[in-house]
Amino acid sequence: MVKESKQADQTFYQCEACGFHYREKEWAEKCEAWCQQHNSCNLEITAHAEENQ
Repeated sequence: MVKESKQADQTFYQCEACGFHYREKEWAEKCEAWCQQHNSCNLEITAHAEENQ
């Protein structure tokens, strides 16, 4: 289940499998589903992570 956190006035959603943070819950859910199914990260999904901005 995606974890929600607030920093300043923004909400971030975290993939609990790999730890990446996203501004949009949809991307965090896609990331978590991929990570759990494939036991790896997907570059097209993680490109949207805050850590890669």
